[in-house]
Order: sequence, then structure tokens, then C-alpha cells
Amino acid sequence: MLIALNKPYGVLCQFTASDGRPTLADYVRQKDIYPAGRLDHDSEGLLLLTDDGALAHRLTDPKHKQPKTYLVQVDGALSDEAVQALRRGVVLNDGPTLPAVAEHAQEPAWLWPRDPPVRFRKSIPTSWLSITLREGRNRQVRRMTAAVGFPTLRLIRVKIGDYALDGLVPGEIRVLS
Repeated sequence: MLIALNKPYGVLCQFTASDGRPTLADYVRQKDIYPAGRLDHDSEGLLLLTDDGALAHRLTDPKHKQPKTYLVQVDGALSDEAVQALRRGVVLNDGPTLPAVAEHAQEPAWLWPRDPPVRFRKSIPTSWLSITLREGRNRQVRRMTAAVGFPTLRLIRVKIGDYALDGLVPGEIRVLS
């Protein structure tokens, strides 16, 4: 079984929590399935869950280099130089990243409001970026955008390999197989 979930902001990528925070169990009722990868609690978007260990391995093991695409709202007016740096790869504290596919983007028309909303500062604009990675380090997109001078305000995963968010609203699931 393979399920796509649009993971809402603030939801932990696990089925239990001792502190009362929302978890996957609040959205997914199927038993014996597990996330293939994860999204931090402050990230949103596509999360795949499966009962197939081999499929989970193909989706998450870095040697398979499954592309993962994110829409990212950053603090400031994103420069062409910053996008070029992301395309070349940047050096993080745990070493250089692989080159990314990075492009300026527009705020998508289908975007849902976030609760709580991203902070608004009248004097500082925000920008959107589409970025595709083929590796999966801890908080990598956030660290990469910060490294080029544009901290991440909002992070939404829209695609993993051939699987896409495709209109799922936050908290909604779709059985893929």
C-alpha cells in the first residue's frame, strides 16, 4: 500500500507523541504503514506512507537519489546570484551539497493559508523558490537558503520522484496503490 498525505504545518512525522502534539495518527487510519522519509513539524506538503519496506528504501535511500521538489518562501527579494549558488551546490557545516535544480517561482494560486501565518514585515519582501534536491540531509533546504542569505519562512514539499501533491489539501490522504 502507498498513501500520499498532505502533511499540515505543525504535525509530527510519527504516529505517537507524549506531549499531545498532532501526529500522523490524527490523519491516517490505516494500520501497519510508515512514513517513507519525513518532513519536519514546521514543514508542509507531500509525505508518502507505505507498508512496503523495499519501496520505502527506494524512496528514501540516498544512493537512489530520488528527486524531491519543494516550494520555498524565503525572507527577502531572492537574488539571481543566490539561485545560481543553489544550482552549483553550497557548503554546509556537514559538507558541500549536490547541485540543486533551483528557479525563481511565484506564490502558487492553489496555496492554502498556513496556521499560524508566516510573519509579515512591511519593509522586507518575501520571495518564492522552487528547488529540487537528490539528497536528503536534515533540514537541508532551510540550511541551503540560509547559506545563500535568504532564510526559509515556509517550506512545502510538492513532489517525490513521480509522486506529486496534485491538489491534496492539508490533512487529506490519497491511496496511490
